[in-house]
Amino acid sequence: MDEPPTTAAAPTGEGGGVAVGAEGFGMEGPRGWVFREVGFHAEPGSLIAIEGPSGSGRTCLLLALTGRMKPSEGHATVGALRLPKQMAAVRRVSALAHVPGVTDLDPALTVGEHLRERALLQRRFDGSLRGLLRPRRERTAEAERRIDAALAAAGLDRASLPKGERTAVRDLDRVEALRLSLALALVGRPRLLGVDDTDLKLSEAERTEIWALLRSLTEAGTTVVAVCSEAPEGALVVSTAKKNEAVTDTRAGTGAETRTAAGTRARTEDEAEPQSGTEAEADTETGAEADTDAGAGAEPDIDTGAEPDTMTASKTDRGDDDKEMGDAIAETRLA
Repeated sequence: MDEPPTTAAAPTGEGGGVAVGAEGFGMEGPRGWVFREVGFHAEPGSLIAIEGPSGSGRTCLLLALTGRMKPSEGHATVGALRLPKQMAAVRRVSALAHVPGVTDLDPALTVGEHLRERALLQRRFDGSLRGLLRPRRERTAEAERRIDAALAAAGLDRASLPKGERTAVRDLDRVEALRLSLALALVGRPRLLGVDDTDLKLSEAERTEIWALLRSLTEAGTTVVAVCSEAPEGALVVSTAKKNEAVTDTRAGTGAETRTAAGTRARTEDEAEPQSGTEAEADTETGAEADTDAGAGAEPDIDTGAEPDTMTASKTDRGDDDKEMGDAIAETRLA
């Protein structure tokens, strides 16, 4: 497999990474708290690992910290921006990768088609009017530079694929698909990168490879928040595994404050019917941040603020964990 890229190749957003923190951060859905009393502080360029089993609210916490889902209590900060008041601004400095139902790759499209589409979307949403009026040759060259830098940072070599950039997504293995998803997110040069299911169905060697890749991104300046079942050494750990109690992680090698308050209020048989392992039944915000209540049975999209995080709607077969997340998103209600 490809060696992790050097830090020099990793593209970063303007101004580098951002500090991320939360205090009393929580999200409540129709059946109770998805997560609650989360508190931590991470410096710019940190690797933040949201650790816990599937169904413990990890993905919802990731989406809330990147401005895609609206919390119910407390607040979080991303640089100088404050959540939930400045969700749209947070979305502009962050990007998502490998999130089921949000950043799914289209198995019928090729690697090159995905990359070119993302570059076009990025220019449409982030480009200035002056930039859009530049000669076509200059715009094309700039898009290619962005793509090359993102691929280098994600450690994905188009030439090593079976058919080069004409390789269909369905023919990629799990690590290659994850690298492609990371590259697509990095095209926008985010200051905060959120990655879901980082270690889903990967071997121990593959997990080590991906964590080394994410560390290289943080060393280049990008702040990374990654969902996982088991965090690596050196990461700031925010745990959602335990209910109703604060968790202080004293894992060796963490170079940052690791005070976390995990989570979700546990539900017992006496309180309500058992949940089926869903991670999210929480409030979501529309692209216009309107207060529209569609009811508990609605099936809204996660708020992406009309950004190019959701460039395709097709889904790949990602196993039972992804089905749980899809069910969770379908049960959310609009804020």
